[in-house]
Amino acid sequence: MAGWRRGYYGARMDQTRTPYLDALVALAATNPGRFHIPGHKGGAGADPGLREAIGDAALRLDFPSGIEGVDVGPDPLDLPFQQSQALAADAWGARRSWFLVNGASGGNHAICMALAHLGERAIVQRNVHSSVIDGLVLSGLRPTFLAPEIDDDLGVAHCLSVEALRGALDEQPDVVAVFAVSPTYFGAVADIGGLAEVAHAHDVPLVVDESWGAHLAFSDLLPANALACGADVVLNSVHKLGGSMTQSAILHLGADDDHPDGRIDGRIVDRSVTLVESTSPSALLTASLDAARRLNAVSGAELLAETIESLRDLRRSIREIPGLDVLGREITQAASVFAWDPLRVSIDVRGTGTTGNRIAKYMREEHDIWFELYAENVAAPAFALREPVAEPARRLISGLTDAVTALRTEPDEPKAPFAPPPPWGPTVMTPRTAFLGPQETVGFDGAEGRIAAESLAAYPPGVPNVLPGERLSRATLDFIADSLAHGGQVRGASDRTLSTIRVVIE
Repeated sequence: MAGWRRGYYGARMDQTRTPYLDALVALAATNPGRFHIPGHKGGAGADPGLREAIGDAALRLDFPSGIEGVDVGPDPLDLPFQQSQALAADAWGARRSWFLVNGASGGNHAICMALAHLGERAIVQRNVHSSVIDGLVLSGLRPTFLAPEIDDDLGVAHCLSVEALRGALDEQPDVVAVFAVSPTYFGAVADIGGLAEVAHAHDVPLVVDESWGAHLAFSDLLPANALACGADVVLNSVHKLGGSMTQSAILHLGADDDHPDGRIDGRIVDRSVTLVESTSPSALLTASLDAARRLNAVSGAELLAETIESLRDLRRSIREIPGLDVLGREITQAASVFAWDPLRVSIDVRGTGTTGNRIAKYMREEHDIWFELYAENVAAPAFALREPVAEPARRLISGLTDAVTALRTEPDEPKAPFAPPPPWGPTVMTPRTAFLGPQETVGFDGAEGRIAAESLAAYPPGVPNVLPGERLSRATLDFIADSLAHGGQVRGASDRTLSTIRVVIE
């Protein structure tokens, strides 16, 4: 029967339901007396411009938490909020799932806090998202950073290899968890099954940041999702490609036959999520997760098949533009890349004589087309679950053709070389100690040799180039400055102009 799935413990769950969304709609329809927050009172007290922009329907659904019969009541498991989370766990194949309204970033903070109950050391893939580093600061975990495989030609990081993890675990027998990233921004999927096998052989849980892979659970045309491959904790940023609203995500807890109750206590995860989440969670974001789960579980296979087929045609059209290529299944030739996500369209611009940064800027200014990611050698438009590809594809191809032609023939603006990515460099203090310890502000150019007290991550993609506790090299400082010069952004610096940087007083 369409819409039904067998749950983790064997119960059948009706994935066509949206208990939380339905409860909000039903509550708003009663026109309740709103003698509570938020102050816009369901729209009556909202600015007219906001009402016109987002509509009265959205404002009427903006209820606070703590509504009797929706998210509080005598039987918590029978409430719409908990029912919706149970449906999400069933849909993704988790033992338990938590809705997050402060993004996947909040999930990473909670994971780090939960793991700190188990011990103090963790193996962390070096190109994790900056929010993992923030979680290390909050939790006090002592990281051993493990480098992923690097594609020197493209200048991008791939995945963590099974062999590298095995060696690290043999050398670090006292770690309490392994943090891995899969898939990457460019669709490279790690051998999660192999990583989980190695981690579990050392009785260590595997945590996977699957922010860019929330859709993987819903189509046989895609690589298996991390939970199906044995990961113990998985983070899905559902708003990225799964259809929920910005800032909404889901944290999943897995289990296996040897540990049916999981390697991590769900009660501790629950406490940790509560610790870092807002006490005023957005009902709209929560409802969007409930609805996105239904769309993925009920219609995901069909919609993904349509999108994947359309993207095949788009890739062919991009390759017909002189100088452009598109990364595809060939990236699985890299030793650390187990599979490839065909929902990703990563455009190789090296043959154009210009850069991804300049192409993205031109497309934005001349065609009002905005890319998700761009760097020196690549530009990556994002496509998602229910993507009407045909018309956007025509617009994208037209803009790319114009951009490549215009930028190739600009005689006064030769391609400026980028500073090469520096080696990640020596960690001499824990992120927490460096971030919270005695520190001072120095000029950015004069910070060579000092220990960073803050994290610097070039956006996109948000992978930290500098961590609190790392000693700053001239190559790293030059790379950060160069990223800004080419139009990038840097997250984490207290001085947004980056003329100064905070460093540890040694």
